[in-house]
Amino acid sequence: MSEKNKISRIAGLIYLGVVLTGIFSLMYVPSKLIIYDNAALTFQNIKNSEILFRLGIANGLLCYILFLFLPLVLYRLFKQVDEGMAKLMVLLAIISVPIYFVNVQNEFTALSLVKNPDYLNVFSPQQIQSQVLFYINQYDDGMRLVHIFSGLWLFPFGYLVFRSTFLPKILGILLMVGCFGYLINFFGRTLIPNYSALGISPYIGLPASIAEIGTCLWLLIVGANNKLTAQK
Repeated sequence: MSEKNKISRIAGLIYLGVVLTGIFSLMYVPSKLIIYDNAALTFQNIKNSEILFRLGIANGLLCYILFLFLPLVLYRLFKQVDEGMAKLMVLLAIISVPIYFVNVQNEFTALSLVKNPDYLNVFSPQQIQSQVLFYINQYDDGMRLVHIFSGLWLFPFGYLVFRSTFLPKILGILLMVGCFGYLINFFGRTLIPNYSALGISPYIGLPASIAEIGTCLWLLIVGANNKLTAQK
């Protein structure tokens, strides 16, 4: 196996870890525990399924630890295609990591409110339940900021995929389109109060999901050609 193929497989494996841990922490756990219009039920769900909530936090942290290394490996793979764009890809991707680590403190705070009975000496159960949901919402708002850079890094990444000779051009196009999908959803949620109720955000985010999963699997299964050159 060539050196480029080894790097490709490593990148694909890390990417797969990012995808799986991200799906679990950002989609599966909230779908099972969080009821955004019902503080009491959300509190009870977290209390009854504390291990699942903790696993969600742990998987989220693992996701962004892996994501810290992913663009660095991808840089080694794409720097011969366009080194400047490869550096931009790394910069835009890595910025999201410290933002996430600061933001995850909201989940730890929500968990401490659920677990610590001493708070009942100061606050009523209803007040604690409302605070738990407040910190969950703060976490979600923080993820909006994270997703700005989750989108922005996809544009130079998509450009590099498009220019390369070892990945399908369609994946590069979808990655670049996915960048704008993230940004549209961010500004939609920020500027339109009932944006989530419109039901369009999953469709707008679909190109990015298809492209990232497709790129991950291509790198992991197919790998890279021995010759890594830019298409003229």
